[in-house]
Amino acid sequence: MASDKLFSEDYLDQLNPNKETEQGPVTVFGLTFKNDEERRQYFRDELRRRLPELRQIEGFPIGEDDDIINLSDPPYYTACPNPWLNDFIQQWEDEKKQLQLEGKRKADFDVKEPYASDIKEGKNSAIYNAHFYHTKVPHQAIMRYLLHYTQPGDIVLDNFAGTGMTGVAANELSKPMTYTNLIAGNDGKWGFRNCILNDLSPFASFITYNYTHSVNKNAFHKAAKEILDELKNKFAWTYQTKHSSDVFGEVNYFVWSEVQTCPFCGRDFTYWDAAVNLEKQKVLDIYPCPHCGTMINKKDSVKSTETIYDASLNSSYEQIRYVPVLVNYSVGKKRHERPVSEFDTELVERIQQEPFKTWFPNNPMMGIGEKWGDTWRAGYHIGFNHVHNFYSKRNLIILSYFYELICNYNCDARLKAYLKAWFTSSQSRLHIMNRYAAKHHRHVGPLANTLYVSGTPTEISPFYFIESKISDNFIDITSNYNVTNQVASASSILLDNNSVDYIFTDPPFGGNIMYSELNFIYESWLKVLTNNGEEAITNDSQHKDVMEYQRLMLACFKEYFRLLKPGKWMTVEFSNTSAAIWNSIQNTIKQAGFVIASVSDLNKGRGGLHGITTTTAVKQDLAISCYKPSYKIQSFTPENGIQNAWDFIEDYIDHLPPCKIVNGKLLKVMERDPRILYDRLISYFVQRGFNIPFNSTDFQNGLSLRYIQKDDMFFTASQAAEYDKLKLKAFDFVPMGIMVSDEANGIEWLKNQLRDKSQTYQEIYPEFIKALNGVRKGDQIPGLDILLEENFIQNEDGTWRLPNVDDDVDLEKLRTKALLKEFKLYLEVCRKPRGKLKDVRVEAVRAGFKQCYSDKNFAEIILVGDRIPQNLLTEDEILLQYYDIASSKV
Repeated sequence: MASDKLFSEDYLDQLNPNKETEQGPVTVFGLTFKNDEERRQYFRDELRRRLPELRQIEGFPIGEDDDIINLSDPPYYTACPNPWLNDFIQQWEDEKKQLQLEGKRKADFDVKEPYASDIKEGKNSAIYNAHFYHTKVPHQAIMRYLLHYTQPGDIVLDNFAGTGMTGVAANELSKPMTYTNLIAGNDGKWGFRNCILNDLSPFASFITYNYTHSVNKNAFHKAAKEILDELKNKFAWTYQTKHSSDVFGEVNYFVWSEVQTCPFCGRDFTYWDAAVNLEKQKVLDIYPCPHCGTMINKKDSVKSTETIYDASLNSSYEQIRYVPVLVNYSVGKKRHERPVSEFDTELVERIQQEPFKTWFPNNPMMGIGEKWGDTWRAGYHIGFNHVHNFYSKRNLIILSYFYELICNYNCDARLKAYLKAWFTSSQSRLHIMNRYAAKHHRHVGPLANTLYVSGTPTEISPFYFIESKISDNFIDITSNYNVTNQVASASSILLDNNSVDYIFTDPPFGGNIMYSELNFIYESWLKVLTNNGEEAITNDSQHKDVMEYQRLMLACFKEYFRLLKPGKWMTVEFSNTSAAIWNSIQNTIKQAGFVIASVSDLNKGRGGLHGITTTTAVKQDLAISCYKPSYKIQSFTPENGIQNAWDFIEDYIDHLPPCKIVNGKLLKVMERDPRILYDRLISYFVQRGFNIPFNSTDFQNGLSLRYIQKDDMFFTASQAAEYDKLKLKAFDFVPMGIMVSDEANGIEWLKNQLRDKSQTYQEIYPEFIKALNGVRKGDQIPGLDILLEENFIQNEDGTWRLPNVDDDVDLEKLRTKALLKEFKLYLEVCRKPRGKLKDVRVEAVRAGFKQCYSDKNFAEIILVGDRIPQNLLTEDEILLQYYDIASSKV
């Protein structure tokens, strides 16, 4: 194919038969334009005019004005803070009135209960797989939440939007017949939602834009085929190999090997020859030097380096030496694999001499230098200091020309953006971070969530992979011009207070994924980079620990609280194995003002809300459902302590599901447990600086007077009736199993054991030992004898029973007195110059913190909090809550 045909206007008209999508009158915010291109140019000019002011907003990306403008499609998508968000809000609120007149919305729509069902959705939809990203929530799962919490025309917000699956879900709700499995029980709720999406990453936001705004897929397919043909015509020779004297094959991939130097004989050898055994499909961790036979441990291996002159940088540097060792290729439909030949090595040498004729990114990695972030690995990244170092020269030449063809392609701006999305979607396999796995006898892609160049990097032919991404991106994208997205910090959104009807969000969780580092290479091609100053992660290179992560997340959740309407809901997706991060998330949600009503499994199909009472549940993917209290609850004053407390509990119980049924089994709702209810009350009062109006015994007595108790849960009268109906439908009731991971759980476990009959110490002890599991380092759980003496009543025959109401009052006083006595001992140790507490009784610290809070003695909370094991502080929700409040007071 000739280049003049590729870029001719006549050919473009033939290629894009639906070009009228960019034609015809377009009205936005009351302004009418001849077509989309005129609309786009008008708002780009407006955006350029506002950039100086927008640059002052937290999270504004790193990039030149022209690059930010060219990446944007305003007002729907801006690669920076979007100044038109409130205009969209006003327009959408006006549209709600019309939808209500048409009977598509209800004026009295009010969601009292959270969506508490566990969700299991696959990750195999076309739009999910079209473009790679580090983490996603399937849009079908999000649709379930939208159907429960919202109605057509509602405004949804996601400030950690990633690749925009919340926006995809909002769009897909206009197609009920495509999702027949979701129709049951959702009559009247189908119809698109309006959606505001935000992410700190320009790369993520660009992906979002492309999969939430319609594009002519036939025009894309033809343009992509033409561009691919041009690439093949120009560079097919670079991925050919000799099969026989007169037959050539098309290379699928080359495997390279790092070269190592024996620390004993000083001679070089390839890691491949020494350590990789294809016949046994294994890679040796300890292997002999091929020259002297001395055994070498991979961890202690010495990389051979070479001096590279880089013309693009006009400088030289040392880099690990790699050589090609294996080629996988196809002749017709048959695949072959063999060691590289002389033809292959000569081809590599020829390519090394080829000059670059088109642009590619060669900026320093994150601008940090030799150690550029937490994904940098000593010994593996020697010489990988710039973006282009992560590509083979052969692939980089082709990719840079690929990018040039797209940039120069004569088409409307929407199609060009989608072609660039096709380009970035191809990137996941076209760098040298792909690995070869001898165990699987094939390449297996890059190591997840890190920038890592292995000892056997794999260079994949771009042609077959780019072609495969054409079909992956040949998809139907629903769009009603109801999704807008931007690049900004989640803590600084240009929206008025109380603007949105629902929030679904999947925020970063500690150090799971280093987004700005992982996105840096791809954003370098887009020429707009993440400003990671306020990136909410734990990261040593950015000097962000758990406490800093919590500070950043608190700012983000406070912004969510500001923007959500009172009485409305937020769903937070959570996935992390760190109890400290789990508690940080819960604590910041509550500190921001939200009330947590439910925690459920997002996609593993397992029951269990024990994430509230144990730290083991953080190994699941969970969805935290919380709500913004009504104006009445928010307007509490300290003077009405007891009345405030019962108003809060009434409102809270009213927001809980009556039960959970999974596979026909009725599961206990842990949030209805009196201990959890009391914790929620304490949390809400402490966050507002109110005194706790009564102890746990008085609280439970009050519950018994005001609410109906069933199966150790408390209900309103109407909820109890509903619970009884649901219980009849279930074939079994499953009480929540409790593991004894701390003292509080130990007491609950004992209550369960003694509920039906009194037992002796000897009868209880074997089962108690079996239940002990997951006790945190530094936490002293009292012996079974102490737990029984402090919390239960011993009968004359030596058996132990549950206390009655009168017993409870006395036991509570005695127990509190004992705990505070122990806390005073801790204080004495902490007041010493180097006093540290290696092990503590967490319940004693909780009781002491509570007393210090009541006495406004915040300094002592800080003193002890700084001297106890930090894992106990960060992993204990109640301790962390008191400590954070005290920190803000001193």
